[in-house]
Amino acid sequence: MSGVNGAIDLSGVIPVYKPQGWTSFDVIAKLRGVLHIKRLGHAGTLDPMAVGVLPVFVGKAARCCDILPDKRKSYRAGFKLGISTDTQDTTGKVLESSDMPVSGDELKAAAEKFVGDIMQLPPMYSAVKINGKKLYELAREGKSAERKPRPAQVARIEVTDYSPEKREGVMEIDCGQGTYVRTIINDIGEALGCGGAMTSLIRTRSGAYTLEDCLTIEQIAESCAEGRLADILLPTDGVFACWPQVKLGVRETALYRNGVKLRPEQVQAEQTADTYRVYAADEAFIGLGGFKDGAFAVIKNF
Repeated sequence: MSGVNGAIDLSGVIPVYKPQGWTSFDVIAKLRGVLHIKRLGHAGTLDPMAVGVLPVFVGKAARCCDILPDKRKSYRAGFKLGISTDTQDTTGKVLESSDMPVSGDELKAAAEKFVGDIMQLPPMYSAVKINGKKLYELAREGKSAERKPRPAQVARIEVTDYSPEKREGVMEIDCGQGTYVRTIINDIGEALGCGGAMTSLIRTRSGAYTLEDCLTIEQIAESCAEGRLADILLPTDGVFACWPQVKLGVRETALYRNGVKLRPEQVQAEQTADTYRVYAADEAFIGLGGFKDGAFAVIKNF
């Protein structure tokens, strides 16, 4: 990864395979010690129970976290019908149980009702804040709080495995940022009249990154010990591959880096998008820019 004037710029993205039992913050804390880099960020919190894709943004790439264009997530979730728990997964206390049989067709019909733009009530065991306090902190104190349903986007729910005898199975879910998979399972169970709880969760995709892209913490540590950190960092601009690109000339590069707005004729691009990937004359990625009020201006530089 080269920075300005060819300097080594240790910034980029590492899709990490988050292990079970770790919080997303645990991963960041561990990697700060492994990478010897303090500036790290991640895209999308995963519960300790969950495993799978956790994109970690290193160095200057941490600036990406609040402007990610692709917020889609994909999950593979295990579930059990016939129980409801206080955490909406099988790590929690069982609140209700039912022996009601559920056929595969009934399950699929109920799941289909939760595809599309839905409203979701955040679970008490979540990081959502009410009056400055996280819901899970209140839940651990034995308290409850009034919660308001929030919009969520669910693109697909597919039941890929189900045993009517055990009332257990697996479903794959594609959804937007901030969607609680365990709440989907809980709500499907409620719709069926028997309850439901999540038994396992794998995030198979986060934005542009999939399980195939991931490295374990052990693999990352080994690469760092061998001096190969730069080899495992994915380029920052890959995060924004869905946006068109602009390449600037030498003079325009210097002006743009200094925050100077460019005239449209100085930028070789059709004004067809709100945001562009901006590259210097030497093809180095500078950041994001866009046309506004008749000029091409910096949105965010990296």
